[in-house]
Amino acid sequence: MKHLPKHLRPRWRYLGVGIESWMGASINRSEFQRALWYAAGNLLGDTGSADADLSVYGFDHDASSGSGAAIVRVRRGHVDPARAAIACLARAGDDPVGVRVRGVSGTVQACKDKHCPRLGEAPAEARQQRYLGRAGGIVTHRDVTFDGADRQAILCGDVCDIDSAGDPVGATKLDIE
Repeated sequence: MKHLPKHLRPRWRYLGVGIESWMGASINRSEFQRALWYAAGNLLGDTGSADADLSVYGFDHDASSGSGAAIVRVRRGHVDPARAAIACLARAGDDPVGVRVRGVSGTVQACKDKHCPRLGEAPAEARQQRYLGRAGGIVTHRDVTFDGADRQAILCGDVCDIDSAGDPVGATKLDIE
C-alpha cells in the first residue's frame, strides 16, 4: 500500500500539559488518557472529539511529589477545543487532578524541550521539583502535629500534604510549625 502524499497527511500539534495531584496519588497513562477522552466527549460531543483526535503521546507523573507532565497530540485546527477539553479534566482514575496547558508546539521534540523538559528523565533526577514556578526542594516524609493530632505528611519545599483521616489536606510550613 502506498503512503499518502505529504499534503494529504493529517497535521498535528502537540500540547504540553502540566499535571498536579495530591502527593502520593499515583496516576498512570491509561487513566489519564481515559479521563481525557471522557472530558473531550462530554464537552465536544462524539463528532467534535473524533475531529480533535486527542491522544496522549508522552506521560510522566511522580507519585511522591504529585506533579507530572504529558504531551497530548491533537489535529491542527482543533487546538482551541482541545485546550477547553483538557481544562475540563478534574479526575484521573480515582484521584483529583489539576491540569494546565503549558504551550503548543508543532513537533514532539519542540514540545519536550519547551514545555515538558522533565518528560523522560530518570526518577532520581526528577526529585527536584518546581511548585507554581518556584524552586522546590526534595520531597520528604515526616510526622507533624496538625489539628491537635500527630499525622503523616509529605513535604515539598514550602508546601505539604497532610493525611487527615484518609483525605489529604494541603498546608504550608506555617500551618504545621
